[in-house]
Amino acid sequence: MIPNTAADPVSTRWIDIAPGFAAYLALPPAGRGPALVLLQEIFGVNTHIRAVARQWALDGFVVLAPDLFHRRAPRVELAYSGDDHAQGLALHQGYTHAEQLADVAAAMAAARALPEVAGQRCGALGFCMGGRLAYFAAATAGADAAVAYYGGRIQDHLALAPQVGVPIQFHYAGDDEYIPPPAVDAVRAAFAGHAGAEVHVYPGTPHGFNCWARTSYEPRAAALAHGRALQFLAATLNG
Repeated sequence: MIPNTAADPVSTRWIDIAPGFAAYLALPPAGRGPALVLLQEIFGVNTHIRAVARQWALDGFVVLAPDLFHRRAPRVELAYSGDDHAQGLALHQGYTHAEQLADVAAAMAAARALPEVAGQRCGALGFCMGGRLAYFAAATAGADAAVAYYGGRIQDHLALAPQVGVPIQFHYAGDDEYIPPPAVDAVRAAFAGHAGAEVHVYPGTPHGFNCWARTSYEPRAAALAHGRALQFLAATLNG
């Protein structure tokens, strides 16, 4: 465990959600706060996801990033191209819908049970595959708020939209090669009557614009999206 010192205000460690199912925990400088379940892309809880966890911990949240591929490749860390990308796609293809729902529910329950959370609210935030799972967290796992960055295939699960009774925020790349404009339009239409829903599109940006480790990184869009997500989650999870 990295100690909480003046030089390093965020403490981190791996914990077990269940036997064989681990998660990366990042605690804020205050040592406690509302919970945020951080849901990975297809590349595992890698260096970037751990850095995002620390970033949100610095923002005051108790962040739990579950290792979603624990059944087939525990603690896998992948890069964004070549064989690693192919491995991530294969792991995603084998990750069943039932497993996704079970893992999201278990991670949400584990976050709420943390002593550092102690009855405070719990949200979900995710990227790509994890964006879809953040949506599932709002629809099926009792999240108090959710943020989905370029959530893949959310448009295929809009039958769940009426079950989302909490604030939810969507971030989409304007030039996403994986999520076409009609998919974004379908999500927008499904949540048109939801007073707590926001849909933000970043023109000219590609899929993965938030990740500084990818060639698709777009710092201006990433900064704007983070500011919007931080305001949104601070308003919905604090108090």
